[in-house]
Amino acid sequence: MSAAHFADRLAHAIRQTGNPVCVGLDPRWESLPAPIRERAQAGPGSPAEQRARGYEEFCLRIIDAIAGMVPIIKPQVAFFEECGPAGMAVLWRVMRAARQAGLLVIADAKRGDIGTTAEAYAQAYLGDSGTGPGQGGVDALTINPYMGRDTLVPFLETARAGGCGVYILVRTSNPGAGTFQDLTDTTGRKLFQQVAALVEELALADLGSCGLGSAGAVVGATYPRELAELRQAMPHVPLLIPGYGTQGAGAADVAPAFGPQGIGAVVNSSRGIIFAHARKDLVGRFAPDQWEEAVRLATRQMIDDLAPHCRPTPSNA
Repeated sequence: MSAAHFADRLAHAIRQTGNPVCVGLDPRWESLPAPIRERAQAGPGSPAEQRARGYEEFCLRIIDAIAGMVPIIKPQVAFFEECGPAGMAVLWRVMRAARQAGLLVIADAKRGDIGTTAEAYAQAYLGDSGTGPGQGGVDALTINPYMGRDTLVPFLETARAGGCGVYILVRTSNPGAGTFQDLTDTTGRKLFQQVAALVEELALADLGSCGLGSAGAVVGATYPRELAELRQAMPHVPLLIPGYGTQGAGAADVAPAFGPQGIGAVVNSSRGIIFAHARKDLVGRFAPDQWEEAVRLATRQMIDDLAPHCRPTPSNA
């Protein structure tokens, strides 16, 4: 029996929690609560190993704080890679812990390559053979389409075999996104629009019962007009939306991303939630050892902020 379709599992999780919030795990050493840094530095190992130990405690406590509140998390792989082998071991333990807590997991690695290299990347994160390090840890992976269609196929094939998904970079939230993404062809169509057309085609080849494919797209909320256009261009594509909160986009900016049933997208927030204890509006409201309460409050605030624009149909509907 094949694994359940990624989009169906995601739709169920969104309906079950009643919101589309994705919490990004982007651990930065200087921003961790001081007691966590102190404990990590008091233990053995190199500075990189100490940082990895601090990241593990921090991320596991965040998972405990938000489990049941939101449907999905998104660890940023780079922060763990920076800590070397110890950091990568922590990444897998964190992702598995999230899955065990009932959360879906997007590994934000932005991989992209051709041939056997792409197959190896895909197997590492999405493989269903039972032997890869990603077993039990990842539901979806972000990938980069810059090298062309043949970079996407190995990831999609591996993902579909294991009931996983991919999120393909289409219109990113960074200020310099237009350097390449806004380049036009002879018909006036921009590069990101061409990528969007391909992603919609790939999604149509593998639709779940919810009407969405396993091929998703990353579309930044910092370009709200284009977000609305891309939702129209990709009606069968689940969207991963960065840019909310710290990067400047608000709830109204992401509203066009959601279909009538409220399941078409997840909206990511990283720093605004995981480092909520340091936010100007929350500083001083919680004791140093109560920083998880700030995380929960910030998560609830985001859920409430998005609610008028996204009301998922209940799972029993």
